Amino acid sequence: MGNLKEVLMPEIEEFRSVGHKFANGEMSVMDFKHASGGMGVYAHRGGKEFMIRLRIPSGIITMPQLGLINEWAEKYKLGGLHFTTRQAIQYHGLSIDDICNLMKEALENDIYTRGAGGNFPRNVALSPLSGVDKDEAFDPTPYALATGEYFMERITTYKLPRKLKVSFSNGENDTAHCTIQDLGFLAVNENGENLFRVYVGGGLGRNPRLALVYPELIKPSEVLYYVEAMVRLFKAEGNYENKAKARIRYIVEKLGEEGFIAAYKKFVDEVKSEGGLDLNCNAKEYNKSGIKANVEDERLIAQKQDGLYSVYLHPVGGQIKLSDLKSIREMLEKFDDPEIRLSMTEGVYFRNLNGKEAEELLELTNSMCGRTSFEYSVSCIGVPTCQMGIAESQEALKETLNYVKENVSKLDLLPRLYFSGCGNSCGVHQIGEIGLTGKKKRVNDVVEEAYELHANGSFVEGKARLGEVYGDILRRDIPKFICELANILNNSNIKFEDYIISNKEDFKALVSKYNC
Repeated sequence: MGNLKEVLMPEIEEFRSVGHKFANGEMSVMDFKHASGGMGVYAHRGGKEFMIRLRIPSGIITMPQLGLINEWAEKYKLGGLHFTTRQAIQYHGLSIDDICNLMKEALENDIYTRGAGGNFPRNVALSPLSGVDKDEAFDPTPYALATGEYFMERITTYKLPRKLKVSFSNGENDTAHCTIQDLGFLAVNENGENLFRVYVGGGLGRNPRLALVYPELIKPSEVLYYVEAMVRLFKAEGNYENKAKARIRYIVEKLGEEGFIAAYKKFVDEVKSEGGLDLNCNAKEYNKSGIKANVEDERLIAQKQDGLYSVYLHPVGGQIKLSDLKSIREMLEKFDDPEIRLSMTEGVYFRNLNGKEAEELLELTNSMCGRTSFEYSVSCIGVPTCQMGIAESQEALKETLNYVKENVSKLDLLPRLYFSGCGNSCGVHQIGEIGLTGKKKRVNDVVEEAYELHANGSFVEGKARLGEVYGDILRRDIPKFICELANILNNSNIKFEDYIISNKEDFKALVSKYNC
């Protein structure tokens, strides 16, 4: 993408001037956001510090890139960085000059920020265990990467109504969330043939919608035809006047489900008639010699390659300390061909490890994360960082984790919690077993932080559903609520996912005790 770099480099200096105008109070927050989003940059609340989002292709980080990511955080004196729920990396608390300097360094090293925000195709999501998962239909990695490259080659030309999200999942567990995407490709194996089931028109946030299933399975070689068709449909039918109604799911609302599928198929046929977008992709072959691991650990995943393993790391709230990242990097450099892939849950998988390497990494990272679904809970960045945020979602998560861990002896029956600081669902609360979205409530004439509670959401194929809203709970009461829930689950020795199905009325009664 040499020509792309030549186009993007001058943009950075133009953006630096815009950033200084904003920092000096010469530009409004919204005007700056319109200019900065497409550069992958957003202002913190207060307007003096900024965030930059590195566009990590489908969450795949090479070892040289890990070194750079670590070095930049050190250079700009950051304590750590944030893994997002869309397989990207965010640096927070930078000046506008630091932002632009880092953007240039990243671009020189083939790491892009362009289109990581704003009205552009976003980072293409991918199941993080693609290629090594024992249960996958097939490895969609090369198709996800090809789609990402297709977008980046055109990134400066897009004039979309809003953002466009595309995902690739390697099987029915749908760990890339195809069932709630604008466009999702879910790998299936039909009579020995690798095919994709296509999902269209889904999305979270305000007025969420599950995706529709396209009526035909498609050949992997045809993926880009369906990608380009969705771009054209979005341009033709999207709402350029009202940003609140500009996502693809509102086109489904406007045209109806059958009308939307028919309109999409028309664009698919149009793009196919033009030709030239066929893919011929090959998945990576894994030839590393395996060694059996001699430990049992919740974070250790046996790969389909005999004697090879993946290790999962989930820093609290997706925020990894720089010292921890440095230690991991130094250890990985001693291993043979390790792989790094970010998850959709603010965590990271270290893959292609033999048993001995996996054991060493598990020992190193034991104190860096928890071991249960509950400790793998998710939170968007929230207030005081996010301009759009209403609630301090990161702090609410930490308070809940710490209180419950101090007061409950057994955590493994509790579900993962998904915190969003507002209704935009950056913490994907609407598809979590328990999701919480921040708001403000007036209680006894005092405005307090509260969270709307959603429960029993799912993104798994065949079981995909949006969580049901059960009421509002004050932030200060959430830890006590989760503790009481934990005691109920432990007394009955039942996981929450089973409890909520057979004890829905009891759960409603429990929530009502804390409703504000």
